[in-house]
Amino acid sequence: MDLKVREVLRRAGVELDPLELLQLPLALTKDGRVAPLGEEVPVADNSWTMAHVKLKPISQLWTATGTAPFPVTTAPRHEAFLVLLESTASVYCMTMGRPETDAEFERLYRQLRRHPDGRDAHPLFEYLQAAARLYLSLQDVSRAEYEALTDRLSKLARIAHTHVGSTNYHRIMLSGVDIPRA
Repeated sequence: MDLKVREVLRRAGVELDPLELLQLPLALTKDGRVAPLGEEVPVADNSWTMAHVKLKPISQLWTATGTAPFPVTTAPRHEAFLVLLESTASVYCMTMGRPETDAEFERLYRQLRRHPDGRDAHPLFEYLQAAARLYLSLQDVSRAEYEALTDRLSKLARIAHTHVGSTNYHRIMLSGVDIPRA
């Protein structure tokens, strides 16, 4: 957790509860590409009150020491992590006007688990990484919990994958259909 981030958001009037309603607004360049995030990341709440915060790398935000307590289901306190990352992915796809494939979602989530502070050529990765950094800035999470959560997202994308080019994960995520988080 990073108490400085929490304080900056509070001072700006950003509503932190519930966490899953926070958003990382996407900006587009003049040529229609997703603008890279700067040093400070924009964060908006449900009423679009916005603030810019500087987020630490994921590996510096693992503050808890617990093990992953959810082998079959996600702990209720971490459900917001899944929703925040999925909504970030959803907003990205809507902004770009096309869904990413199930295989690409699986790859991006796997990359986020294996190389949390790494880089990826896909612009969505930076936003997923920022969403994870935001959540970890606001909640105590251990490395084991983080890895279990990102693994859960990767598995959800893999479960949705039915054929080359399938976009079932995107369709299910956007439609609000409740998919099992097992």
